[in-house]
Amino acid sequence: MNATKQSGCRFCGTKLKHTFVDLGMSPLCESFLSGDHLNQMEEFYPLRAYVCGTCFLVQLEAYVTPEHIFSDYAYFSSYSDSWLAHAKKYTDQMAERFRIREKSFVVELASNDGYLLQYFVEKGVSVLGIEPAANVAAVAVKKGVPSLVKFFGRETARELAAEGQQADLLLGNNVLAQVPDLNDFVAGMKILLKPSGVITMEFPHLQRLMEENQFDTIYHEHFSYFSFVTAEKVFAAHGLTLFDVEELPSHGGSLRIYGRHAEDASKPVGERVGQLRDREESAGFTTLECYARFGENVKETKRKLLAFMINAKQEGKHIAGYGAPGKGNTLLNYCAIRTDFLDYTVDRNPHKQGKFLPGTHIPVLPPQRIRETRPDYLLILPWNLKDEIIQQNAYIRDWGGRFVVPIPEVRVYA
Repeated sequence: MNATKQSGCRFCGTKLKHTFVDLGMSPLCESFLSGDHLNQMEEFYPLRAYVCGTCFLVQLEAYVTPEHIFSDYAYFSSYSDSWLAHAKKYTDQMAERFRIREKSFVVELASNDGYLLQYFVEKGVSVLGIEPAANVAAVAVKKGVPSLVKFFGRETARELAAEGQQADLLLGNNVLAQVPDLNDFVAGMKILLKPSGVITMEFPHLQRLMEENQFDTIYHEHFSYFSFVTAEKVFAAHGLTLFDVEELPSHGGSLRIYGRHAEDASKPVGERVGQLRDREESAGFTTLECYARFGENVKETKRKLLAFMINAKQEGKHIAGYGAPGKGNTLLNYCAIRTDFLDYTVDRNPHKQGKFLPGTHIPVLPPQRIRETRPDYLLILPWNLKDEIIQQNAYIRDWGGRFVVPIPEVRVYA
């Protein structure tokens, strides 16, 4: 179960000496518990992020193997309506910009339950999902999305390339952060991409994470956190050039990078690449001083959230949670919020209902529980989806209920 202890930066190998933030001890964020396991020992690991003094990659040490984390997974992308809309919009944009047609071949890394590739299938495009979690991949197959149950890297890429299955479009959403062997993963993309193909990767933008105090997006399932300047170095080291970049609102602020083979001159590097690189360098992302302030900001947010929760409970208020995302488990464990503050949380995903959150043991119930108990406050744990969640649960206003968003700081919405 335990991974080989990391001796240095997972990209450049430099010894890690500089702490970015220390969030204490935390369980794996998707290790939900059944009632039978509440009195058994749980495994907790240090949740301490470092920043490399050479390449400035922010990263966690790998305490468990990817096989342990992802082989049977509780996260299903299709339970978010706004994320499905994001995926549909992406497929339309890529089809138009890069002329993805029936003869094209699209591969998604960490394709989850087919939430995105299903829209390419609707266009008659040949697709392949590569997804290590067999239980999740099975759902994709039922949607008509062919799925290979494997972890991706050089070996898998070589096998597919040898079968003539190279990608015109190779994509991955929120997977780059989740691979402990970063060099193996990116090298695999180089192998799997057709000579004229395009790579797109989406991941939370480290600059937005820091500016908006999104510390709860740090958890053991995410091994790395990227600025654009660092991502550019990683891809360049493996013969891939980033020729465009978009800034997206998803997940609290993400980047979508566009990559190609370094030798493919048909796609010139666009202005947005230089503009974002210059902006990050001006903000100090290539100096250690830039990263030193983050830990204190996190502590202040913890104090403010606990002050709100303590005051509300002293006034006799009832607080329920909405959602059971990975980020929520980081927030609750770091702030030591258990059932003494949060009565329960709800989630639309039936795979989480009836379980208990790791570490805090807060029960996860179906959404109708909100109507039954009429809480005074609903703490939105997937705050990146707050607009969708507030709209879906506007009925709590009927009894004076209000919404609480914890990040970047505590905000109460009537």
